[in-house]
Amino acid sequence: MKNILIISGHPNLNESIGNATILDEIALALPEAEIRRLDWLYPDNRINVKAEQESLLKADVIVWQFPFSWYSLPGVMKLWLDEVFVHGFAHGSTAKLGGKKLILSFTTGAPQALYSSEGFFGHSLENYLAQFETTARLCNLDLQMPVYTCGISYADRDENKIAQQKTMAKEHASRLIALLESLSPELKLAV
Repeated sequence: MKNILIISGHPNLNESIGNATILDEIALALPEAEIRRLDWLYPDNRINVKAEQESLLKADVIVWQFPFSWYSLPGVMKLWLDEVFVHGFAHGSTAKLGGKKLILSFTTGAPQALYSSEGFFGHSLENYLAQFETTARLCNLDLQMPVYTCGISYADRDENKIAQQKTMAKEHASRLIALLESLSPELKLAV
């Protein structure tokens, strides 16, 4: 069985609907996957670099699960990347991550329509992903197609919107599980 590592970069999963639901669904479907919730592990932002690197070394497939924050990673996940993906470990002549598969799995608060050359942001969502393509290339990671869901926002939440967001997050988790199955056909998923 392929070893799957999921890094959750949400800054506060206790207040999350989308990312928390996605992680819950993945935990049910993939009980053997390692899920590292950075906000729970490092509330003081002191990353245990050795532990994080050991988890990465064991993984065959790495999933970065996060809410798209200011068109990039949330702060805790950017800190994790800065401290863990150092020269000699993640890249350079002695890099150790080469060949592992990387999946970006994320949610956005804004609806999909805003991410286009004609939309409010003036760029497609794919344009914002170039930074991750460059990171994967530098680290010799095999970047897979991203799994993302737009329109999961904290704004104006009521019971109906929360129910809708949970449904969207479960659909997102199903797409992520399908991708993981295609990469690891030997997985015997619980769902």
